[in-house]
Amino acid sequence: MQMKVEVVESTIVAPSKETPRFGLWLSNLDLAAPRSHTPLVYYYPAPTPGGEDFFSPHRLRAALARALVLFYPLAGRLGVGEGGRPQVDCNGEGALFVVAKADCAGEDLFGNYEPSPELRRMLVPLAPSGDPPCPLAMFQVTFLKCGGVVLGTGTHHGTMDGMGAAHFIQTWTGLTRGLSVSEACPSPPCHDRTLLRRRFPPRVDFDHPVYSPAYLNGHPHPFETRLYSVSPKLLAELKSQCAPGVSTYGAIAAHLWRSMCVARGLVPDSDTRLRVTANVRHRLRPQLPRQFCGNAVLRDLVSVKVGDVLAQPLGFLANTIRNGLEDVDDAYVRSVIDYLELESDKGSLQAAPGQLMPESDMWVVSWLGMPVYDADFGWGAPRFVAPAQMFGSGTAYVMQRASRDDGIAVLFALEPRYQQCFQDALSRG
Repeated sequence: MQMKVEVVESTIVAPSKETPRFGLWLSNLDLAAPRSHTPLVYYYPAPTPGGEDFFSPHRLRAALARALVLFYPLAGRLGVGEGGRPQVDCNGEGALFVVAKADCAGEDLFGNYEPSPELRRMLVPLAPSGDPPCPLAMFQVTFLKCGGVVLGTGTHHGTMDGMGAAHFIQTWTGLTRGLSVSEACPSPPCHDRTLLRRRFPPRVDFDHPVYSPAYLNGHPHPFETRLYSVSPKLLAELKSQCAPGVSTYGAIAAHLWRSMCVARGLVPDSDTRLRVTANVRHRLRPQLPRQFCGNAVLRDLVSVKVGDVLAQPLGFLANTIRNGLEDVDDAYVRSVIDYLELESDKGSLQAAPGQLMPESDMWVVSWLGMPVYDADFGWGAPRFVAPAQMFGSGTAYVMQRASRDDGIAVLFALEPRYQQCFQDALSRG
């Protein structure tokens, strides 16, 4: 769609109080994350009559300045430390805050939502580069002609994962609503990445092909993204085909994996791999603090034969996925960290360049445990939250909708020639 966005003002918001000034060491999991900003959009429909100062930029900026005191790395800049290793220069410079207006309505954007580079450029501030000395947090409030608002956020993935970003958003929204700091953020963030230092000497006890340079150097394929719905009825049907206690993620990921193999016509005796992510905060011994505000997510691969994906019961796939995730324990996480250290010593550690995977593979990212709809600035929760842009074919996001009664939303990027077949396979259950 054609959309015109006009920037009304652009400012740098510094923390409201003095914050620590130092170079924050980044862990190997931070360095292995994409060196770019994660672009999200939050859509807030027009308020009911009486909604005063709807998304007042002044209130948002004042609360942002207070939130940056706690989340002070986001007010810094990506820098370079000893030996050329990236670090966060905690210098209090501030986060970018943009106010804009657009000539379209919320229904135009989100009635049939499709993330794209164009949408991201319109609604989320775009840094020229994700490399030093780029800003680490950028926000844009865009007022729509229907009276609604889109909040576009871009936090640098090298500084925090989705859980850390959600913690920040919850704090910012609470402060905007008028809560005290202790009420808005009862558990202050933990910025200490040394909890994820490598062992001495490093020891790799498992294979980690998902982090190998060979796997990361896939070839881009043209793709389009569609938003699919998994109704409560379909979800119940999928779970009924699996063992009792199957997770929502496991059942949906298994169904998506099978639908992808059908759509792409993969050869039965070939291998297919599902790329999964695991939050390791509770998997380490001792556990990381729940409020750990760095990257505490690692990637792994679950591999099976295409023939098994197509012929075995859905419960077989869901169980295979569950077993793969359960294997991610303290020993496995430490092995990943040490593997990345050795790759760094060889000069081959690189940030993930996006989701460039072989056509035989797919990546299913779960937002099901993410409190993305707990983002009420005082004028109600968002109606829709999603990535503003997808970065590679074969990537899916599994997301809760604003109302649980509406089921699960799945954003899936796939080559156009496979989309209809994929949609047919997905709807069959």
